[in-house]
Amino acid sequence: MVVDDHRLLAEALASALKLRGHRVLAAAAPAAGAAELVISRAPEVCLLGTATPAEPGIFDPVLRIKRERPQVAVLVLGPVPSPRGIAAAFAAGASGYVRHDERIEGVERAIMKARAGEAAVAPSLLQGAFGELLNPAAQPDDEGQRLLQMLTPREVEVLVRVADGEDTRLIAAGMGIAPSTARTHVQRVLMKLGVGSRLEAAALAARTGLLDRAGAGTVGG
Repeated sequence: MVVDDHRLLAEALASALKLRGHRVLAAAAPAAGAAELVISRAPEVCLLGTATPAEPGIFDPVLRIKRERPQVAVLVLGPVPSPRGIAAAFAAGASGYVRHDERIEGVERAIMKARAGEAAVAPSLLQGAFGELLNPAAQPDDEGQRLLQMLTPREVEVLVRVADGEDTRLIAAGMGIAPSTARTHVQRVLMKLGVGSRLEAAALAARTGLLDRAGAGTVGG
């Protein structure tokens, strides 16, 4: 079964597999409805398309399929993933990961491996994942890391205290500085983050994971 929210892609892949002797059902469905389709049909193997393998919760349909139909082997079909994307797919119970631009022969090999209970992922993807995990590079789209690097260690501490709901007086007392100095630090943090209030700063820090990074001791200059 091939499930993707792009009908043309699902039908084209299904047609190519049919020509190679496979019995295939193509279906177009958003991520929210994919699990329902697969659970109701219970195919041997499901190719489940995604355009955003790094998005939180994107593999929830895989979790549900494996919970309700554990015998179904799920192959994720998507763009070149990050190491986290591959890890998240397998953590959810996927049997493999196939790139959108893979040749049909590669897709077929992945299907055969998944049916045999083996992990199906191209060696090049694994090599890239291991290489990045062993030698991590700063991700240009990592907003939390980018924002954190804009702040000094003291400003990071101020932001953490703001997120904890401390007012200027408490921030000053906790850091051993004058209230006027604390107020200046707060204003600088708001300016650097591009927000207009403490509440916005706290929300931005939480949304981008900046607070988690700050708690881990990763600070900018």
